[in-house]
Amino acid sequence: MSETLRLARDLIARPSITPEDAGCQRLIAGRLSPLGFRAEHLRFGEVDNLWLRRGNAEPLFCFAGHTDVVPTGPLERWTSSPFEPTVRDGMLYGRGAADMKGSIAAFVVAVEAFVRAHPEHRGSIALLITSDEEGPSIDGTVKVVEVLETRNEKIKWALVGEPSSAQQLGDTIKNGRRGSISGHLVVQGRQGHVAYPHLADNPVHRALPALAELAAIEWDRGNAHFPPTTFQISNIHAGTGATNVIPGTLDVQFNFRFSTELTPDLIRERVHAVLDRHALRYELAWTLSGLPFLTPAGELVDAARASIREVQGIEAELSTSGGTSDGRFIAPTGAQVLELGPLNATIHQIDEHVAVEDLDRLTDIYGRMLGRLLG
Repeated sequence: MSETLRLARDLIARPSITPEDAGCQRLIAGRLSPLGFRAEHLRFGEVDNLWLRRGNAEPLFCFAGHTDVVPTGPLERWTSSPFEPTVRDGMLYGRGAADMKGSIAAFVVAVEAFVRAHPEHRGSIALLITSDEEGPSIDGTVKVVEVLETRNEKIKWALVGEPSSAQQLGDTIKNGRRGSISGHLVVQGRQGHVAYPHLADNPVHRALPALAELAAIEWDRGNAHFPPTTFQISNIHAGTGATNVIPGTLDVQFNFRFSTELTPDLIRERVHAVLDRHALRYELAWTLSGLPFLTPAGELVDAARASIREVQGIEAELSTSGGTSDGRFIAPTGAQVLELGPLNATIHQIDEHVAVEDLDRLTDIYGRMLGRLLG
């Protein structure tokens, strides 16, 4: 059993459903502290965070990840218990195997090997680990970054271990992410009897043309780095449950995943313009989850692509597709940020798994990146 597999199993065996860490971070700190890493355990609210750093000099390379996992779903549907890591047919099964305890294990083992081989490496190495990535993400990485900023502790290169690969390990590197902004819309009407619509005001009927217009808008055409902005209604509700009552309100939740062609202010302005043009009586609350960010070709991208080429023999594609990650909190500090990890085919699913061979290859890729940047 490789060291990466052994550590991945130890981490998966800890039921760290958001915001629980279940001792994962202390396990990591315990392994790296003897190699000269200074551990800071930063707890905000119910969230445990770990900042580990070796060295004081610049440049600073940071591995970033999360020990929390999503709920298991129905236990009876798992082939083996989600928190009893099991290897079958070359695959490691368990909640968090791909997202992202496997990557964290690869981080740690790669760092251990690199430090032993290069005890006087240039710059500094850090790990930023949170237990709040799969949840609201308000007391995790964002808070640690705030602490680092107050100390003027600047990350130059950040590698987030999110499962970025699509068909084979290393085929895709996320070098940016779209922004995310959500809206909670409540359209006001007047409740009444369906047989007397003239005495009521149906908010569903009033809102549907506006919602249809929002859904049909071409918000932008994207650009060379980002796909076009998308608008999606995620939840919609009205009514009392009775078939003979016109509802008094309509509740709608929607989300934009937006490119660098738009700003949150412009999105808000355009949405309000549509709602106002349709003369709706409404309340609209906005939540900005993150701004788009992009890491162009440069030292970090080059190191990742070259390391993947050596280990996998393939050319990695750069992509900004998919959801958000904690990279959105690190990028605004000026850091170059990439996401590189195992296949994402089974993340958040029943019987989540990762190839054992991929864990060892990922460890090799991470180690080669360290060698290129700090060796």
